[in-house]
Amino acid sequence: MSNTFGNIFTLTSFGESHGKAIGGIIDGFPAGIRIDEDFVQNELARRRPGQSALTTGRKEADTVEFLSGIYEGVSTGCPIGFVVWNTNQHSSDYDNMKDVFRPSHADFTYTQKYGIRDHRGGGRSSARETISRVVGGALAKLALKEIGVQITAFTSQVGTLVLDKSYTQYDLRHIEDNPVRCPDPVLARQMEELILRVKGEGDTVGGTVSCIIQGCPVGLGEPAFGKLHAALGNAMLSINAAKGFEYGQGFGSMELRGSQQNDVFYNENGHIALHTNRSGGIQGGISNGEDIYFRVAFKPVATILMEQPTVDKEGNETILKARGRHDPCVLPRAVPIVEAMAAMTILDYYLLNKTTRM
Repeated sequence: MSNTFGNIFTLTSFGESHGKAIGGIIDGFPAGIRIDEDFVQNELARRRPGQSALTTGRKEADTVEFLSGIYEGVSTGCPIGFVVWNTNQHSSDYDNMKDVFRPSHADFTYTQKYGIRDHRGGGRSSARETISRVVGGALAKLALKEIGVQITAFTSQVGTLVLDKSYTQYDLRHIEDNPVRCPDPVLARQMEELILRVKGEGDTVGGTVSCIIQGCPVGLGEPAFGKLHAALGNAMLSINAAKGFEYGQGFGSMELRGSQQNDVFYNENGHIALHTNRSGGIQGGISNGEDIYFRVAFKPVATILMEQPTVDKEGNETILKARGRHDPCVLPRAVPIVEAMAAMTILDYYLLNKTTRM
């Protein structure tokens, strides 16, 4: 089950960075949804390597091949199998890492847990595994579109460069206008310059991705152990390099008093509405119909092209200088992954909610 996501809508992923392919099986997907394969492919293009100077130089088309569950462009309700073939592996780049543990990477923990690891590109711990998530998320987006749900993510921080206004004050239609995927064009240029400078030094940099879910139905989430924000947090923290999650005002609300933090209800022409949305669209673990918004913090990529002290598998101290093609910053490519995980979570909880009421 560690390779399966979801309750009713489920995604089971398989594959390694330098194996033959990455793929997955989606079960519980509603029948009758028109599958726009061009849309799915475009979502993969947003995640794929080599799309700009800010990303790894690995060149992959990342073309998805659907194997089952779709007939004449429509989902059948049967399991949807898919595969994306790996075509541009440079496994020899990792030869000097075969018996050495990269600092802050999964090398040591995988070896301790399984007694074996695939050192080529990180194997299963590689971010290439997220291909299956983006395919699943793209299909979930197509299903959610039927009920008016829209999910948008963007880069909100790189290093010390931070968007300082609410998402409502930016034109989110311009997110894809720059390689950083930031809605502020001026700050986006500064972020791009920072990433390129860090890349030139052989180092890496982290930051945050923000996400907004609009049109989410009221009532998604369970009151105790299945809270919607907990499910979103679980989904986001399963992404490679993710280190933190906050929704609504998050840690910023700790400085406020209840009288400043509370979202006050009022009657708007017979409809119950809220003056503010500091709760981030979720109250008591259940969606309230307002925009759901959250941030995900990503650490700097662990593999850097600089010498670092470490040890080998026998515990002998040594020096490692990594080779290969690596992202200096995960944020631009993490944006579609965050959207994908959010879409799968919302669709799963929407389907789950339909089982709790007549």
